[in-house]
Order: sequence, then structure tokens, then C-alpha cells
Amino acid sequence: MASHSHDDDAQDLQPTFTEGYRPGEKKTVDHYAELDKEDESLARWKASLGIGAAAASTSNGPKVDIVSLFLTSPSLPDGKTIELNPKDTDMLASLKKNPITIKEGTEYNVGMRFLVNGDVISGLRYIHVVKRAGIKVDKMEQMLGSYGPSKDGAPHVSNFPTEESPSGMIARSGSYSVKSRITDDDAQVHADFEWHFKLGKEWDPNN
Repeated sequence: MASHSHDDDAQDLQPTFTEGYRPGEKKTVDHYAELDKEDESLARWKASLGIGAAAASTSNGPKVDIVSLFLTSPSLPDGKTIELNPKDTDMLASLKKNPITIKEGTEYNVGMRFLVNGDVISGLRYIHVVKRAGIKVDKMEQMLGSYGPSKDGAPHVSNFPTEESPSGMIARSGSYSVKSRITDDDAQVHADFEWHFKLGKEWDPNN
């Protein structure tokens, strides 16, 4: 049986950067708010990040707070969404015994709700590595972009591109583990968590 070390896991979850890419200098919300006030295009960009002249530069809590990871699919009943709370350790632990069931051969989307506190986050990205029986079968890396502080406690929402789940008896055998990481251009890891799913002929109505 092939082995997979913790070093392999760490390497799998490293973000991919284009050769020659260098993140820009880290700037605070206050710095962005004061930067080139007369530049209309820059003003529109700052407004898209929720940055204003009176932007607050301090806030309690982590810089990025993951509210939920969610799965949506047109094949789910009544537009149901499967929600996963990365901070709920009991939920994550229970998924080892009772994994989320994803319908085989169907289109679905993964998405994320998150709060940004106190500062601009540049190059936020989501990475996950899927394994079955310890063997890597898939990796996804999704660039989410740059975000200013969340307003009035309303989370940012990012929907990832549509994927199609595998199908067939082999795909349905066993369960899959997913190691997820949220990081940014400064290589700061904002969340690391693991969850589990299996493939079935239908969605599990108890998900």
C-alpha cells in the first residue's frame, strides 16, 4: 500500500503561483482609503472592496472568519444547500463515521461564506485535496480575490466553478477525505480543516 506522509500533505496544500509572481506590498485599510483619492478608477475599486475614507482599521476576531462551506446542486431537492461549519469540531468528527453523501454523476458547486475583519485581504484562495484510502485523487485551488472588511456582519459569498461528481461502482466504494485550507498572498493560513464525503445513487436526505 502506498504511504502518504505529513510532508506530502503540506506540499499538496501549498498554493500555486505563476512563475515570477510577486505579491504587492502589504497595505492597511487606512492606507488604501487615503490612497489617490482623486483617481476615479481606484475609487471604484476601493468601493468594490468596501473601503471608504472612514474605514475602520481595527476589529476583534480573526482576519478571515469562515462561516460555512456549502454545496449546492440543481439535483438537490427543493434547492436544498448542504452546509458545513469548519469551526464545529463535533460536526467534522462525526463526518468520519457518517460522511456527507453526494449524488454520483451530478453537477454541483462548492462555495464559501466568510467574514473579513479589520483589514484588506489580498489574494484569498481556497485549496482542497481529496483522498480515498490515503491516495490523492483530486486537488482544487480556487482564487477568491481581494476583500475589504465585511459590512454590518454580512459575510462575503464566493461560489466556485461547477464540477461533476464521479459515478460508477468503483467511485461509490469507500469514503473520501478532504483537507481544506484558506490562505492568501501573504502565505497566511486562515483555516485548515478536514471533512468527509461518499458518493451514492442519490443525495442523503439527512445531509
